[in-house]
Amino acid sequence: MKIAIVRLSALGDIIHSMVVLQFIKKHYPDSAVDWFVEKRFKGILENNPHINQIHQVSLESVKESKSICLLLKELRKIRKLGKYDLIIDMQGLIKSALVARMIHSDMTSGFDKDSLRESLAAIFYKRTYKIDYAENVIRRNLSLVSYALNFSVENESINRKEAFLYSAKEYVYDAVSATKKNILLIPGASYSSKCYPKEKFVELTRQIDANYIIIWGNEREKIIADEIKYQSQHVAVMDKLSLDALISLINRVDLVIGSDTGPTHMAWALNIPSITLFGPTPGYRNTYITSINKIIESNSEVDPNKIDKSDDSIKNILVSDISKLAQELLKTS
Repeated sequence: MKIAIVRLSALGDIIHSMVVLQFIKKHYPDSAVDWFVEKRFKGILENNPHINQIHQVSLESVKESKSICLLLKELRKIRKLGKYDLIIDMQGLIKSALVARMIHSDMTSGFDKDSLRESLAAIFYKRTYKIDYAENVIRRNLSLVSYALNFSVENESINRKEAFLYSAKEYVYDAVSATKKNILLIPGASYSSKCYPKEKFVELTRQIDANYIIIWGNEREKIIADEIKYQSQHVAVMDKLSLDALISLINRVDLVIGSDTGPTHMAWALNIPSITLFGPTPGYRNTYITSINKIIESNSEVDPNKIDKSDDSIKNILVSDISKLAQELLKTS
């Protein structure tokens, strides 16, 4: 069976979708699974033994240029690929549904109109699946794929999942300590109200004796990382890392602490202990809690259908609560 999965963006959402690969291969070991993704996120999919081929789509450059000609070129490129037995659109947006429709196949599956934020996307699918948009994203993704391929996945199977991110090589990091527990801090996120205050990260470094490593993705985050380092001891700020290097680094640390953002979710994918901090986004939906992957939520009542980006309640999460949970997780690592 030749299967195409469409999940174009973003980093955390792609990670939440990738978990389905090992279950597809378990039930269909001879299947060939191709993945359609935006160019800048290709690195998170590379080296995965369950992916046959990665196809890059450049819809973001089309959006920036506002060029109809460029859009048609991208769609023609997709159309020229061979025929698939099944297409699964795991993103559920109009842009991903359009890409899925352009791939040559007799069967395209996706969420139904009542299960999507952009309900019009459902008109592009030949077969649809109903599951509440507010349901946990891992369960949503696995439910859709299970429905499309006629198998089931129990919660215990998710808890026993294999790590599913792979780096091309093993990197050497001077910042990683051989004598102390290594805690990776992720102060950045896609918008400011998702970010835990830098002052509280500083306080956290004073409550737990450990080696702290900070990563960043843009200049704004680099400034925050440097400010935390300036006020703290035992803190190292990494140079900007590729996705491949970041996978390797996370595999070397004992605990990851960050907000609802891609690099934090990578810890779950790699079976590394983590604490994900939630303010304006729903913790019950946006991550999968395990014995080593925990969440701390603010007191906000979050509507997953209408995220309030002005909700800065994440700043009310107590450092002492993070410290207590972190120390419990470090005992298991």
